[in-house]
Amino acid sequence: MSKPVDVLPDQCIGLVGLGLVGTALAKRLRMAGYRCMGMDVRPEAMLAFEAAGFQTSQSISDMLSQTSTLVLAVFDTSGVMDVIGQIQQHRKNSMAQPIVTLIDCSTGDPAKLAELAHQLAADNVHFIEAPLSGSSVQIENDQATMLLGGEVQHIESVKLVLNALATSRVHVGGAGMAAKAKLATNLVLGLNRAALAEGMVFAQTLGIQPETFLQLVLNTPARSDAAVIKGDMMVKENFEPQSRIRQHLKDVQLMLDMANVSEQKLPLSQVHAQLMRNAIEQGDGELDNAAIVRQIRREKT
Repeated sequence: MSKPVDVLPDQCIGLVGLGLVGTALAKRLRMAGYRCMGMDVRPEAMLAFEAAGFQTSQSISDMLSQTSTLVLAVFDTSGVMDVIGQIQQHRKNSMAQPIVTLIDCSTGDPAKLAELAHQLAADNVHFIEAPLSGSSVQIENDQATMLLGGEVQHIESVKLVLNALATSRVHVGGAGMAAKAKLATNLVLGLNRAALAEGMVFAQTLGIQPETFLQLVLNTPARSDAAVIKGDMMVKENFEPQSRIRQHLKDVQLMLDMANVSEQKLPLSQVHAQLMRNAIEQGDGELDNAAIVRQIRREKT
C-alpha cells in the first residue's frame, strides 16, 4: 500500500455507496488519515460499514454539515443524480452556499455526466469524474488507476484526497471523458476474462486440466493481467466477489448503447453481454467476474 499523505486533523470526507469499491475507498481514506463518513441505501451495507469501524450518516444533509467533499461509489448515473438531487434540496434549505466537490468513482453514462457537470458548475458544485480501473482488492492495495475527467483547477483543489484514493491517476479530459475511457478499457478487460475462461473450458474438453492450462497461458504470449488476477480464482472456483458479474453487465450494456448511437457494432461485446445475462439468470450475478467460467461450462450445443 502507498504511504499516508498529510491531511488536516480529523478532516472528514463523505462517502456515498458502501459496496466493494466504496469500502475499499474508505479504507484508503482512513489509512491516509481522513475521517470517513459513509452512507448507503442498503441498511445491511451501513451495518457492515459500522462493524468495520467507520462512521455512518443517515442523510446527505448531515454529511454536508460536516464536509464539503463527497466521494460517490454508487451503482450507476441514476445513483449520482439521486445524490445531486439531495444536495440541491439541502442547499435550498441552507443560507450558506459553500463550494461542494463531488468525486464520482462510479462508471456512468458519459453524456449525462458531462451535462451534469455543466449544470452543477452554475450552482457552485464542482464535479470530478474519478472511476478506477481495477478490482476492489486492487483499489484497496493502491494497484488501481484512477481516470480523471473534469476541470484542472477543480482536480487540483482536492489533490490530497485523490492521492489518498489512488496514487496512479490519468487526467483524460473534461467531464464525460473519464467514463468513456473506463468503458473502452473495461471492454478489453472483460473480453480478456471471457477469453481466458473459454480457453480454460476448451482445454479441459481436450484433457488439459485447468491448473495446467493456466500455467501454459502464464508462460506464453497468451499471458494477460486477467490471467494473472483471475486465473487462479477460475482454477480453484473461488468466486468471492472483488467485482461482480451484474456490475460488469451494466458497463457492457452502456458500451453497446453508446456504440449503437454511432452505428458501430461490437460483435464480441454483444456475445459477452448475452453470456453474462445467462449467468445472472442462473444466479451468478453477485459472484466475481471470474465466475463467467461457470456459464461457459453451461453453454452446450
